[in-house]
This record gives sequence, C-alpha cells and structure tokens, in this order.
Amino acid sequence: MTDLPKTPGSKKLGLVIDLDICVGCHACAVNCKEWNDGGHMAPLTDLDPYGKDVSGVWFNRVHSFEAGDHECGRTVHFPRSCLHCEAPDCVTVCPTGASYKREEDGIVLVNAETCIGCKLCSWACPYGAREFDEIDGVMKKCTLCIDRIYNETMDEVDRVPACVSTCPVSARHFGDLGDPESKVSKLVAARGGMDLMPELGYRPVNKYLPPRSAREQKAPPLRPSEEVAAKGFLAWLDRMLSR
Repeated sequence: MTDLPKTPGSKKLGLVIDLDICVGCHACAVNCKEWNDGGHMAPLTDLDPYGKDVSGVWFNRVHSFEAGDHECGRTVHFPRSCLHCEAPDCVTVCPTGASYKREEDGIVLVNAETCIGCKLCSWACPYGAREFDEIDGVMKKCTLCIDRIYNETMDEVDRVPACVSTCPVSARHFGDLGDPESKVSKLVAARGGMDLMPELGYRPVNKYLPPRSAREQKAPPLRPSEEVAAKGFLAWLDRMLSR
C-alpha cells in the first residue's frame, strides 16, 4: 500500500466553487476534456460519444438538483471532480504507488506507468472522482492541470486549471488554500466555504461556497427613483444593466 507524505508542505492547491452562481453550462467539463486530450493525462477516451449510452473519461461532471419549494425553490448546479483530499484513501489503498499525493503542493496524481488498473482507488473514493480508461487500462483523474499551472511559457493569468479559465461567470477559483491570506482562503472564510461530506474525514482541499438564500438574493424592485426621474429613463436603464 502507498504512504501519504510524511512531511507535507503548507501549500495546498485547490479549487473553490461557488454554487450560488454556477449556471450549469458544462463549459468547465468541456474545456477540461479539450485540454487533457493533449495534456498531462492525454488522451481522454470517448466511448460512443454521440450515441444513446454516452460514456468515456471526464474529470469534471456537472449535476443539477432542484432544491426548495415554490418561492424558495431553485436549481442548483453542482460541479464534481477530484477534491485532492488531505487524507485520501484512494492513495493509501494503491498497491503499486501509482496513486500518490505530492508533498510540495498537495495535488493527488496517478502515475500511468505503474498503474495496473486494479480499480481499488475508485472503490475507495467516496466522491466518484476516479475515471477508469478502458482503452489504456489505467486510472485517470483531475490533475488541477499541472501542466498549465507550472508552465512558465504561459502568461501568468493563464496558469490556472482549464476549468477555471473557461468559466463564463467566474464560479470557479484556484489558489493556495493552505495560505490563510490567499484570495481563495479569504473567499472561503467570507462565504462559509464547506467540505463535501466532511463526516467521512478525508479533509478535501477543494471547497464549495453554498447557495445563498432567496432572501439574501432578493433585489429591490426595478422602478425609477426620484434620481431617475431627474436624469431620465436611459440613465436609469444604464444603472440597472450595470448592476
């Protein structure tokens, strides 16, 4: 079996996902697939991609749920990928050391050269984040786009996971969750970021920002004020569209 790092560093790279503004467009899943078809874990196999039983290797999947009733009801889109846990059983059950957690940044990876495709890691992962590639016969998973985030030939603004770079509403954030002063850590603190199934004790690095209540989201009625009456309808319209 595989040991976790005995002296893990303080750096914990991961994602923060805002469930309040995710629109379920699947851009994160598609761009992840696109990047990793030619990146670190390429190629990602598609099996019958245009048929009735669509299957294949996807590191990101987006699930949609209906929550609440009537005025309090809403659709919540829930992106799911590897959470790069601090205490991942998917690593410790690996008989060959193919599944491992990096000391320097906490990213959980799979070495395809030593993976024997036994699937023990997928059985151990309670989040369903492991993807077995039937063509290559090995396990694959989210790498946080390690071939992007450390690529110094790219502009610094682009050194983020593909899913983060493509999100049209900025619902996904990337950074060092081991640094309490980082932007992602402050965002988690401000919004009450949560672990997925914390009772299991895997201590996921990735965090979810919960949807805000209907009361928190309720906006004032869109009607012209005294200021609008003085400045005209177009000024009021411009202010409303700029909110």
